[in-house]
Amino acid sequence: MAEATGKLTLWGVEVFIATADERSITAAARRLGASPSAVSQQLTNLENAMAVTLLQRNSRPVLLTPAGEIFRRRAQNILNEAEHVRAELAMSDLAALTRFRLGMIEDFEADVTPQLLTQMAGELKTCQFLLETGASHFLYDQLDTRAVDVIVAAEMGAVADWMEVHPLLDDSFVVAAPKGAIDQKGDVFKQLKKLPLVQYTTRHYMGRMIASHLARQNLRLAHRFELDSYHAILAMVGQGTGWTILTPLALMRARRFALKIDVMELPFEPLSRRISLTARAGVLQDMPAQVAEKLRPVLQDTVIGPALATYPQIEGSIKLL
Repeated sequence: MAEATGKLTLWGVEVFIATADERSITAAARRLGASPSAVSQQLTNLENAMAVTLLQRNSRPVLLTPAGEIFRRRAQNILNEAEHVRAELAMSDLAALTRFRLGMIEDFEADVTPQLLTQMAGELKTCQFLLETGASHFLYDQLDTRAVDVIVAAEMGAVADWMEVHPLLDDSFVVAAPKGAIDQKGDVFKQLKKLPLVQYTTRHYMGRMIASHLARQNLRLAHRFELDSYHAILAMVGQGTGWTILTPLALMRARRFALKIDVMELPFEPLSRRISLTARAGVLQDMPAQVAEKLRPVLQDTVIGPALATYPQIEGSIKLL
């Protein structure tokens, strides 16, 4: 066996785990916010410290050696224990926390996130804040791979054993139709069926929720458009192209179209989603609950209040938990 040279570092272990997960140095670098050359150097340092070859880096995708498979099983335990230690130290003096990695649903990036981070930055003077914004399914993947500490996202089914969940708000789906196109005193659904549905993309979880809900009720609605942009969807609705099903949060992301649309309750079985703060159970101790408490008044002031002021007819469709 070759003689070990160099020292084993937590950063080197984290780089190894990311590379083993992604099977690519470039993808691991992207996940870690580092350069591919820095990742490659850390892997070399780690292999020197362990005196074994852990990865076949010339393979596409990158492959683990037998030694790498053994080390991977132990490496995750090393990172888990380090996270527990970091959390215990941070919780004994929260002001000493040095890094907080937050994943935030896109619906909150413009209004909620800046207020939350500004508030936390005022309390955690030496903390570095790392933000990842994206769709809910992407954020859960990031949490699963430990690329972030906490996420705020729409719940996506059963809660895994490793999660702790803090519900924040319920966001019920509503109809948005062209201004004046629907007589709400008449048969709303019959009128809607005469217009095409501008559908939110089923490539995202929210779109699949809508499609599944319609299918369960055996509702087949003609649609020519399937888009992944709230702004594009509501622009088309405002122009009279068709109608859509979205949530109040989505409507507020594209509130400049408010004067061109009418918003009303679903004319069939209701549907809602829940936005929650989720973290790995037992890792950050009380911090996820503390962040959730900070978020609730921010959500009330920046999301729920303005949503009900803009669309008073949807009272009850969005509420704090």
